[in-house]
Amino acid sequence: METFFQFIWLVIVSFAFVAYLIILFQIVTDLFRDREQKGWHKAIWIVFLIVFPLITAVVYLIARGNGMATRQAAYVKQAQESTDSYIREVAGRSPAQEIADAKALLDAGSISAEEFEKIKAKALS
Repeated sequence: METFFQFIWLVIVSFAFVAYLIILFQIVTDLFRDREQKGWHKAIWIVFLIVFPLITAVVYLIARGNGMATRQAAYVKQAQESTDSYIREVAGRSPAQEIADAKALLDAGSISAEEFEKIKAKALS
């Protein structure tokens, strides 16, 4: 019976340790993401996180928790905009643009009607 309780205690302690590490990494990430704080302030927070880890983590979450959420939301928004921009860049042009360009080439006499129909079919597929 004692080994069962030792196992349960190990699970609880392991869970708490992993949760603490996640919080610690979030705090360190937030510190380096914050452009408003000076380097010395960041260094002091890091030193206190190393010397007094639990107390400093709780104080940081209380003092700067709202800012953490704001910075995280801004980072996610910026990442989403970058992703959308990349997708638009890689995806190329819309079918309407392709057809309009092909029509301009047809009107200029650069391509035949048959070539225009091929380009149009390809753009619409």
